[in-house]
Amino acid sequence: MTTPPSQRRIVLVTGLSGAGKSSILHTLEDLGYETVDNPPFSLLDDLLSRTDQALAIGLDARTRGFEAAAVLAAIERLKTETEITPELIFATADDAVLMRRYTETRRRHPLAPQGQVRDGIAAERALIDRLQAAADLVLDTSALPLPVLRQRIGQRFGLSLDEGLSLTLISFAYRGGLPAEADLVFDARFLRNPHYDQTLRPRTGLDAEVCAYVAQDPDCAAFQTLIRSMVLLLLPRFVQEGKKYVTVAIGCSGGRHRSVFLIETLAKLLREAGWQPMVVHRELDRPEREKSLSGSAAA
Repeated sequence: MTTPPSQRRIVLVTGLSGAGKSSILHTLEDLGYETVDNPPFSLLDDLLSRTDQALAIGLDARTRGFEAAAVLAAIERLKTETEITPELIFATADDAVLMRRYTETRRRHPLAPQGQVRDGIAAERALIDRLQAAADLVLDTSALPLPVLRQRIGQRFGLSLDEGLSLTLISFAYRGGLPAEADLVFDARFLRNPHYDQTLRPRTGLDAEVCAYVAQDPDCAAFQTLIRSMVLLLLPRFVQEGKKYVTVAIGCSGGRHRSVFLIETLAKLLREAGWQPMVVHRELDRPEREKSLSGSAAA
């Protein structure tokens, strides 16, 4: 997000334990922010007064004095200060992913030190769900590789004064849920499915044979034209409204064939029109052990 030179960026980072808050803070630190993780909430004003640099502060259920209402009130108060631009990042992930991460690291959940991890996750969701609804950016890290996470943070919270629109295109599987950050979502599940072709099933929408198969659907070309027309209509209006970040998502059953092909085609068409989208194939980027948990649903 672009801010006037006279303003200082204050980024509050919160979310579920194990969802990647530390990785977000480390990325912001690499971008030039001073970072403080888990300070007592009562020291927030003191932290702001001690530096005139961009500041990133991690707050979560471990924070002494942490309450969702207090965080929201602090943000509203900071918005009234003309020299500060406050923003809230919320990191989340699926329960199964969080439980697996805790199992792998052998850490205790801060809200269930003597109990089950799932109980701690449930308690934490209830404690901070209001913050997710109010966040400027929600990052679902369930299937988000660290390099992509760092790239998204860099695009949005870099300290340069680039006036351009940051455009991200995401392919995804509906069975994995909608991308939390999506502004526009298109459903490609009505198109012919390469999953049912034994030769094409192990391939992806990055392969020419799969692309040709999907493109043969009698409605594919019209669907692509409609998506391109709608996106090209909306992008200039988003810029006029001052929107700096737009995410367009296309989903199918498994997120490996149809949606990947359509996103790649849309990216090419948008580049020809002068836009510079970043492409993310959510399911193709997932770690192998997470793919194995997805079963054999149609792609």
